[in-house]
Amino acid sequence: MCSTNVARATSLATLLFGLGLGLGLGLVACAEEDAGVSSAPSPEGREHEPRPAAPTPGPDVPIDTSVVVAHDRELRGAWISTVYNGTWPSRTGLTAVAAKSELLAIFDALASARMNAVFFQVRAESDAVYASAIEPWSRFLTGKQGVDPGWDPLAFAVEEGHKRGLEVHAWMNPYRGLVSTQIEVAASHVTKMLPSAARGYGSLVWMDPGVPEVRAHILDVVRDVVMRYDVDGVHFDDYFYPYPVAGQTFDDAAAYQAYTGAGGALAKDDWRRSNVDALVRETSEVVMKTRASVRFGVSPFGIYRPGTPPGITGLDAYATLYCDPVRWMDEAWVDYLAPQLYWPTTQTAQAFGELATWWAGIAKAGRSIFVGHDATKAGEGAFSLDEYDKQMKLVAAERARGARGSIFFSAKPLVEDRGGLRSALAATHWATPAATPPLALAALEPAGPAPKVRVAPRAASVTLPAGARSLAVYRERAGGAYAVERIVGVGSPAPAGSEIAVALDAGAWAISVIDRRGVESRGARITVE
Repeated sequence: MCSTNVARATSLATLLFGLGLGLGLGLVACAEEDAGVSSAPSPEGREHEPRPAAPTPGPDVPIDTSVVVAHDRELRGAWISTVYNGTWPSRTGLTAVAAKSELLAIFDALASARMNAVFFQVRAESDAVYASAIEPWSRFLTGKQGVDPGWDPLAFAVEEGHKRGLEVHAWMNPYRGLVSTQIEVAASHVTKMLPSAARGYGSLVWMDPGVPEVRAHILDVVRDVVMRYDVDGVHFDDYFYPYPVAGQTFDDAAAYQAYTGAGGALAKDDWRRSNVDALVRETSEVVMKTRASVRFGVSPFGIYRPGTPPGITGLDAYATLYCDPVRWMDEAWVDYLAPQLYWPTTQTAQAFGELATWWAGIAKAGRSIFVGHDATKAGEGAFSLDEYDKQMKLVAAERARGARGSIFFSAKPLVEDRGGLRSALAATHWATPAATPPLALAALEPAGPAPKVRVAPRAASVTLPAGARSLAVYRERAGGAYAVERIVGVGSPAPAGSEIAVALDAGAWAISVIDRRGVESRGARITVE
């Protein structure tokens, strides 16, 4: 019974550390029983009866020298936008060499600040920044939609990102068809394939969320990406029904009439929300069935409803964009939400701190809130380094309630170190490395066995198990504590049985493996001379 309790306590400790709570948990190991002293009364005359000695391992019984290791986990991400060539590529028509060089410079800058995730926009206007048989190549690569750039940016991003310990999430705009009605459209574009579902709205072309064929098309795109690319996540932003355009009405009367004509009874606003809900639910199911280690999340507008929390004013995303992220979290359709809190702490009508607290409070069952920050104004007006420091501290204060990281829009100001923001984050809030939190469904899994490690002078060679995403390297400190010193990406793919070399100084170390779901193994203890 005692060993069962210890196992349960150890599992709880692993969960708390894995969720990034950074809490210590004392494990009671029932010392009396382990020492051979029963807590029950001994039969009279047998109080001093000697007990058998504990068996000692023989030559064929290996001794487990591994240790349980853990560190505070948090997601440290940035959005890499491709629409309008916002972050990458810097312009259309770059050669493959130049475009790759730019992307590597972004990855290197983020990795140098000990960041661990990028959200790479692969579908900006129902197009593809990857080789797709479903949608045409993005015009933001070559200048013309449907033109093959001669290489695959998503495949390259996954390979190079993983080498640097960066998760690569495929960021998709679900319903936006075109950002301009003046674009020369490829024959394979969804506006050509489903013309009756394309709606002009303002300067945009929108694919009607109320048309079932539109949702089926999006799900086909998601399934295709998750099947063919080793992405770590699928990410939707806040473009569901379009943001309002003054003086215009989004014309989905035909789709609503088809719904009511088939017996549907929901009022139009509720029907619109049900369409978005269906996409989120079915995307979650597709991702889980295709590859369960892939994280799925959404970055909604930062205000759920005016007055929530009290005193907050602004756009009503629930009633205007028809998205209900509270329900998505309650129904466990998302692994995380990344609300876009793009206001400074001094703006009381959209108070960053109060919003961060409210969003953290809706996280459930190990699912996370990754707070979205605006980096585009770094060094301007209210967005001083002190402002970002306050924001990061407010997010950290909500760690126990579910706020387990930050995502910055966009990567470009961080790469440029605009206003000194990247340097400040690296020196203070990201001074030590961290892996991202585990997926909620894997957070309770116990640590697996330590990896096999061969020690060499000033180095170690680690044999990778199946499903490895990275290594965590811990240095032994005084008193036997282990402090994480490095997260090492193992590349993609990383076949089981392959080896990766890790350079190490002389000293005592422990090395663990973190798998694709974020579950960390026990640490292999080694000494390097």
